[in-house]
Amino acid sequence: MAKGFILGIIVTLVVFAGGAYLLVRAGALPAGQDSKPGKLESWAAKTSLKAAITKQTKGLTSPIQPTEANLAVGATSYETHCQVCHGGVDAAASSIAKGLSPGPPQFAKEGVEDDPEAETYWKIAHGIRFSGMPGFAESLPQTEMWQVALFLKHMDSLPVSVKSAWAAASAAH
Repeated sequence: MAKGFILGIIVTLVVFAGGAYLLVRAGALPAGQDSKPGKLESWAAKTSLKAAITKQTKGLTSPIQPTEANLAVGATSYETHCQVCHGGVDAAASSIAKGLSPGPPQFAKEGVEDDPEAETYWKIAHGIRFSGMPGFAESLPQTEMWQVALFLKHMDSLPVSVKSAWAAASAAH
């Protein structure tokens, strides 16, 4: 009796896996950037991302302080590398940002000030798979990535000089 039950479970799992494989191979799942992800895909991606970040940022702290100079460099680097997707002072999404799915957060509106700076640094360094968010670990120095993370962490309380310079750079685009 137990043997038949276990065999039934195994056959069900094999049939389910085979059916899922055939759906994927047949192109039945939307793959375009203009298709909204399904609930299962969204749940799996968010759950995996949160678990990876929690595990990989344990004990990670910024080696630099949020001084005015570091925040200014972070603002300039943000403007150069991030603003096209995550928006400027006005939080208006660019045409590139509008074409991404999931849409990138517009940080001047949907800030990350409440996120631990290590989490923001991790996202900058490693990127986020299947989201359009690139990893910058191969192209930016570690200090510069921390400066961007600190800029984002303190975006709602920037020194006037940094906020003014960022606004001027945003207006130039």
